[in-house]
Amino acid sequence: MSRILNHRMRMSLKKTPSIVDQRAVAFTIWTGRSVLFNRPVPNHIPRRQYGMLIARAVRGVLKIRYLVLGGAVGGGMTLNKKYSEWKDGLPDMGWLNDMLPDNDQWDRFTTTLITAKDRIGDQLQIDPRLREAGRARAAELRDWLSQRYEDAVAAAAVNNTSIEPAPKIVNNLQSKPAPQTASARTAAEEAAAYEKRVHVLQEEVLALQARYQRELQRLEQENRELRQQNMLLRQGRQPTTKKMKRSLIDMYSSVLDELAGWESGEAGRLPRVVVVGDQSAGKTSVLEMIAQARIFPRGAGEMCTRAPVKVTLSEGPYHVAQFRDSSREFDLNKESDLADLRKEVELRMRNSVRGGRTVSSDVIAMSVRGPGLPRMVLVDLPGVISTQTVDMAADTREAIKQMTKQYMDNPNAIILCIQDGSVDAERSNVTDLVASCDPQGKRTIFVLTKVDLAEENLANPNRIRRILEGKLFPMKALGYYAVVTGRSRKDDSIQSIREYEERFFRSSKLFKEGLVAAGQVTTRNLSLGVADCFWRMVRDTVEQQADAFKAMRFNLETEWKNTFPRQRELDRDELFERARAELLDQSAELSAVPPPAWEQRLTAELWTSTHEKVFGGIYLPAAALAHDDVGRPKATQLKYKQTGSDRNPAIWIDPYDFDYNKFNTSVDIKLREWAESELAKQSIQAGRDALREEFIELLARSQDTDPIYEPVKRAAVEEALNRHQWEERAQDVLRVLQLNALQDRCVRSRGEWDAAVALMETALKEKRDEVQRELRDMTGPGFRERWLRWTSTTEEQHRRAEVRTELERLGSCRPSLAYDEVVAVRDNLRRRGVEVDNEYIRETWKPVYLNNFLSRAQSRANDCKKSFYLYSQQNGAEKECCEVVMFWRVQAALRTTANALRQQISNREAARLDRDLREVLDEMAADPELKKKLLSGRRVELAEELKRVRQVQEKLEEFIEALNKEK
Repeated sequence: MSRILNHRMRMSLKKTPSIVDQRAVAFTIWTGRSVLFNRPVPNHIPRRQYGMLIARAVRGVLKIRYLVLGGAVGGGMTLNKKYSEWKDGLPDMGWLNDMLPDNDQWDRFTTTLITAKDRIGDQLQIDPRLREAGRARAAELRDWLSQRYEDAVAAAAVNNTSIEPAPKIVNNLQSKPAPQTASARTAAEEAAAYEKRVHVLQEEVLALQARYQRELQRLEQENRELRQQNMLLRQGRQPTTKKMKRSLIDMYSSVLDELAGWESGEAGRLPRVVVVGDQSAGKTSVLEMIAQARIFPRGAGEMCTRAPVKVTLSEGPYHVAQFRDSSREFDLNKESDLADLRKEVELRMRNSVRGGRTVSSDVIAMSVRGPGLPRMVLVDLPGVISTQTVDMAADTREAIKQMTKQYMDNPNAIILCIQDGSVDAERSNVTDLVASCDPQGKRTIFVLTKVDLAEENLANPNRIRRILEGKLFPMKALGYYAVVTGRSRKDDSIQSIREYEERFFRSSKLFKEGLVAAGQVTTRNLSLGVADCFWRMVRDTVEQQADAFKAMRFNLETEWKNTFPRQRELDRDELFERARAELLDQSAELSAVPPPAWEQRLTAELWTSTHEKVFGGIYLPAAALAHDDVGRPKATQLKYKQTGSDRNPAIWIDPYDFDYNKFNTSVDIKLREWAESELAKQSIQAGRDALREEFIELLARSQDTDPIYEPVKRAAVEEALNRHQWEERAQDVLRVLQLNALQDRCVRSRGEWDAAVALMETALKEKRDEVQRELRDMTGPGFRERWLRWTSTTEEQHRRAEVRTELERLGSCRPSLAYDEVVAVRDNLRRRGVEVDNEYIRETWKPVYLNNFLSRAQSRANDCKKSFYLYSQQNGAEKECCEVVMFWRVQAALRTTANALRQQISNREAARLDRDLREVLDEMAADPELKKKLLSGRRVELAEELKRVRQVQEKLEEFIEALNKEK
């Protein structure tokens, strides 16, 4: 068979040598063997085989290229992702962009330095000792880090050879050794060695942390010094006009200030750190350690914090403090400024608890800026007490509890619960309160203070470990911290307290024995943890609060458009300013009142205030003195004139003696006494009343005024008029004018005479109407009125009517009754069955006599209307109308007084009243409670809410924009 195949192969080779050769070569290259009966491949075949091998190698290299390229791309993406995660984990250093100058400023700064160097020359030299000290410190730090690195490598090598698995850390608080290995050491020796290494590493970590903090403080101090030198170099240059950019925390604090009145509603739920704890637990000390300054006063065994204190911490080049409502900055590096700051805080707290209160809900807002300070807002509340003392208000304990709950009930508030470590945990009052407000502990941070005293007093340090693990108290928390805030000395500085804290924790059993983790101690770690939690909560909730205020604004604007469609949205301050402007414009119109109008009003006011004195003090006493019954005809001394019936009153016998000389003399004396003692003062009061009425009428005549302004105007005008005092010298001027007017007894014209008669008739009619009303009240309704109006008299009124009837029958004309006349009236009444005493009769006689006297005086005034001719012919000697002359004298004095008062008002008093009005308006503008009382109603409240919501929304949007830029 093989022979046949060989033969056929030879024949095919002879027939088609080219095709066969090609196939044979390909087979040979592929297999490495000859197709011609396993013959050796010719010499040119191996060369081709080597070429193919090279091609295959090149192809493999190309594959490796793609693998390398793909791995590089994937690794780059992974590295980029790791870098992004690492970058997000770094602290926010965006504030450096605002603090450090840009390239142009650096160029100008370097140019200025070079120029200064050329000018100064060798005068400005760096101290070589500082340079050498810096180099030595850097070399020392470098050697120390190298030594630590070598020790760590050696320890790792020993661990790798002796212990197989790494130690497991449980809860960052307690370390457990690895399981037993196959080495020659026993389990006890391995555990002891492991614990020893852990203690050594913990001490090194604490020392490294303390050294890092000191280096950081040194760098901060050097930074402050460099900035001061920079400012000294820049003295004499034009200051830059670039506005300082507000920090995020300042913007956030201003939003909280706007929400100060909304603490109890859904609004005002923005995050803040609420510092709560028992009294004297160390709340204020923790806050001072975070703020790095002793800014609060100390109480010697008594309550110190009496009102909430909102402290805004932020970064800044200098360590300063400032109150929200004050422009003064307190330098916290100066002890004098610190003392002034503590006095100011104490003064504000005492002012907030006036009126017998012990604590107040009024917030004292202040800001503290400084290098390295964490950015957050803290509210220090009064400490929770368990017992009230006798010098406290009755509701102090409950008021503190309610205030603390109100702040902690905010779902976005971070509760910084302070617990005194030097006392028994069972004595704590605040832990149960915190647990009731935050049962899950999602926003609570627990702080154990005075750990140094706790370590000295506690026999079982494991109790502190249980507290910091959250296993002793029923409350839960996000984190647990242990701090030392002093050694019970008031004069210790923050730096000395911090150094003492670091030394204590380096040598403390708590840390050496693994009871406390490194991240749970020192106030610096506490402040960093609280600030991180604060900003995380701010970023999570600020968008929701902005949306809530946007919806609130939409609802309020819709209500305004539907309720007050054609009115502007004026808040309380704007409404007050509008009312103030209108009131001052109306006050200026007082000077435009015509003189006749002023004199008419003043005359009316003068008569209103003096007519009682004219009648009761001058006219009636003078008329009573002028009556004289001596020498009266016998007919006039009869008790009754026969009229045919005892029931009808007797007719008065009119002709009787009237001594006109006595009347005129008495009138002269009484008018002069009145002018010297009372008239000027009464005139000033009448002028004030006229000014008041004219001002009020001006307000009432305003047509375009808004009714909402009226309460403000009325209150301001009343207060200004009450304060307004007439000039003292005006009273003396009026007295002189009035005395001169009353001394004149000569009526010069018929017009003056008629005016005096009209005044007399009007006055007599008013007085008689008043007397008749008094008589009607005494004696009851008359016969006609009883029948027509179905009224009846009382028993007392019936008795008075009987006495009046008997007195009118008596016919006496004297102001007072004689004894025999009283007896005669009493006997006549007894015979008619009416029993009265003498005093009762005399009391009834006064209005009866006055009524009849005024009736006769009216008749005489009517008769005197046409007597001016006779009076003028006798040159004033006519005595029958002396009463008219008296009224003319009074009228002339009042007219002269009115003219003088009008001049005083126009020249002086209107301007002085306007000045008083401006002062009252200024005081009202500074009193928000009074404005709230005077300007009330839904219109004002809705405008106020709209204004506040808009302000808060704008500040929130500004803050969110800045926050997104910082991200």
